Amino acid sequence: MIAIGSDHGGYELKEAVKKHLENRGLEYKDFGTYSKASCDYPVYGRAVAEAVASGECDRGILICGTGIGISITANKVKGIRAALCSDCFSAQATREHNDANILAMGARVLGEGLAMKIVDTFLDTPFSGDERHLRRISMIEE
Repeated sequence: MIAIGSDHGGYELKEAVKKHLENRGLEYKDFGTYSKASCDYPVYGRAVAEAVASGECDRGILICGTGIGISITANKVKGIRAALCSDCFSAQATREHNDANILAMGARVLGEGLAMKIVDTFLDTPFSGDERHLRRISMIEE
């Protein structure tokens, strides 16, 4: 199960990502926001992060205008490694090396087509499991 959330700035892209996930046959849980009305991104960043950290959801996708604020919020939750990605290479590398469990994107930074490619790369790339990466993740968690 994928947790997904956004603020008002990311709402339209979040809705497009939901349709993309449905087309791929992937289950998701939408933690809001549910409209383009102005709202506070920390509410949704924290809700998605807590769902992933608790194990309720396996991974998360967060979207705000830039992706910055919502990723900062998510990374405050213990056990979360949220990565802001604006390209497929970063999405692949953060999964392989950091075992990132939340993808953050900026709706005002990315076009919809590229965003869907980043989502696919993030979701389809496994963690390498290499000892050096496990060691580094352990250091992050300390």
